[in-house]
Amino acid sequence: MLLVLSVAPVAQGPNRQPQLAAGNGMTAMVFGSGEGIWFARSVDGGRSFTAPAKIADLPKMLLGRHRGPRVAIAGGAIVVSAIGSEAGDLVAWRSTDGGRTWSAPVRVNDVPRAAREGLHAMAGDGAGHMAAIWLDDRVGPRGKRLWGAFSDDGGATWRKNAMLYESPSGSICECCHPSLAAAGAGEFVAMWRNSLDGSRDLYTMRLRGGRPEGPAVKQGEGTWKLDACPMDGGGVAVRDGRVASAWRREKDVYLAETGKPEVKLGAGQDIALGANQRGVYAVWSTAQGIAARVPGAPDVTKLSDSGGFPAIAAAPDGGMVVAWEENGAIRVARL
Repeated sequence: MLLVLSVAPVAQGPNRQPQLAAGNGMTAMVFGSGEGIWFARSVDGGRSFTAPAKIADLPKMLLGRHRGPRVAIAGGAIVVSAIGSEAGDLVAWRSTDGGRTWSAPVRVNDVPRAAREGLHAMAGDGAGHMAAIWLDDRVGPRGKRLWGAFSDDGGATWRKNAMLYESPSGSICECCHPSLAAAGAGEFVAMWRNSLDGSRDLYTMRLRGGRPEGPAVKQGEGTWKLDACPMDGGGVAVRDGRVASAWRREKDVYLAETGKPEVKLGAGQDIALGANQRGVYAVWSTAQGIAARVPGAPDVTKLSDSGGFPAIAAAPDGGMVVAWEENGAIRVARL
């Protein structure tokens, strides 16, 4: 493990909520600072990054507790998204020159203020397919539903929004972020925390052509009976067509892979997931700092004595890149 970057605060506030994406020989990173959305890129597998450059200011940008900007690479485009509390809209910026210049923002939700909870995810694939999902309020006062938008041209245009899931109990978990992973050939896997018959468990669903393909599938073997929102949605990844998911249940974090029993990784929260040919990697926050589960390693790997909200992505050269908040800066490591 090599620490390669510490990004000092770039605005009046701390750097927060880093997110990563990889493709086209590049690893892209975004984060929020104040009302600004900042971008940096690496072309050497996360060993070094360019100096952060501001994409845009978003007044009253929602930031913290898994809110904040997202980044995806689809075809030859980089797309960055964020949500402002005042407008309540999911907006996206697009670059086709490696992040040097950016388009004007485009609203992705087709009903104004529908994304005002500020919790969303975005992913893309090498063929230019993109998906964005978010907690949506448009249907009425009964609670949150999972909605999405899809693009086949790297975010240049978006299809009409589609409702992907609504809970029979009236609302999915009201303030846990959804997760999204590309599965190739225009297929995606969405994950969200449900609220169903008093339980707050994670569910996944495969998406193709902008619509659900198959039923929602509960993740893990146990359940979490909770009359509240833990504000922690977990992570999802796809490896060789099989879904891997990770999440918090009570005070511990768990990992599940298709066809395998769930595995308790240890105490913690805010877990993120990535995968490459070596296997599935997990990173999460603990009371003692940032921890990682690395395929083949017998013990948990400690990345930092402090920090929180880690993100992870598989670099184009086969390595794994991790980024997290720490003392107002962003720290980056390569596994």
